[in-house]
Amino acid sequence: MAKKIKVLRIIARLNIGGPAIHTILLSEGLDKNYFETVILAGLPENDEGDMSYLAKERGLGLVIIPELGRRLNFGNDLVAFWKIFRCIDRENPDIIHTHTAKAGALGRSAAVVYKCLHHKAKIKLFHTFHGHVLHGYFNKAESRVFLWIERLLAKFTLRIIAVSESVKIELVKLRVAGPEKIINIPLGLELDNYFKIRRNGVAKRDEKTIAIIGRLVPVKNHRMFLDVAKRIKELLGGKVKFMIVGDGPLAHSLKSYASILEISNDVFFTGWVNDLTAVYAQADVVTLTSLNEGTPVALIEAHAAGCPCVATNVGGVADVVTNGKSGFLVEPQDIESFVASLQKLLYNSNLSRSMGEYGRETVRAKFSKERLFKEMEELYCRELFGEKSSR
Repeated sequence: MAKKIKVLRIIARLNIGGPAIHTILLSEGLDKNYFETVILAGLPENDEGDMSYLAKERGLGLVIIPELGRRLNFGNDLVAFWKIFRCIDRENPDIIHTHTAKAGALGRSAAVVYKCLHHKAKIKLFHTFHGHVLHGYFNKAESRVFLWIERLLAKFTLRIIAVSESVKIELVKLRVAGPEKIINIPLGLELDNYFKIRRNGVAKRDEKTIAIIGRLVPVKNHRMFLDVAKRIKELLGGKVKFMIVGDGPLAHSLKSYASILEISNDVFFTGWVNDLTAVYAQADVVTLTSLNEGTPVALIEAHAAGCPCVATNVGGVADVVTNGKSGFLVEPQDIESFVASLQKLLYNSNLSRSMGEYGRETVRAKFSKERLFKEMEELYCRELFGEKSSR
């Protein structure tokens, strides 16, 4: 290749979570002999946690568009569209790869308009679904509108990437695009520090710790976690504490709900934690109570730390947690089954240890960042030139 392939990677915001980690790792990890990447991102909200520092520490090209945030706002969205358009004109990328719904809509729309106005532009469009917002986030009418938009944008997108096979199946069922256009490329993460954590089943101490990690937003369904905590306290008394790691718009109401349930002294709201190593080392079980989910990064990291998981069986969760082998999967809102699964792990050190070890070996093979880089490079080169990457 005579010149480097320029990738303009667009994401709504670099808030703490899987999409931001994925975006930063990909931008840093693609072979720099062949690829040059610029990240275009909006600003996270105050209660989300900001990971843009990580992109800056790693010397990545980062363009901030303040108007490109999470919330829908016609005025800001119009400004963001124009600034994305100008960035495309300035950077002249070979590839525009969008991540998350808002950035996917505005980024691909701006690219389509740019290509219409510049007929010689040969920009290739890619979009990654890190899960989706087509149910569980908005009302039915809004969800139908967003689904129509995704179907329309898919017609202009060369390849759609799903971060799990479950997400791909959902997208095909929703008729976002046909299975021939959607490719499954699992996340790749930096897990080495978690692999170093030593475990011996359920910790040999009187007090056990159950953790949940993620944004405090409705789709994560933390009220179910608190309901579960209440039942566990009734059954086990003072032997268990609960950690809620993360922040978000529901923080105040969740603390109030914990007070109503009379478990405030047993539930610890930590806020965002940049280094989760200590959290996973302390946790005996990591949980997830979501109503909808893409690929749950917290569960991948928990398994890398040798920690078993109990989670609701939604979205891409089953691609991480193997039911009965690395943890337990239950149906959304099934509090009693969730509690029963936690009891099995808290009372059985051998089961907890074996499930943690199984989970660790599973994610070691499936979610390495090196595998992600290789698969994405091969996808780009195959679609642009019909050839494999250099790796």
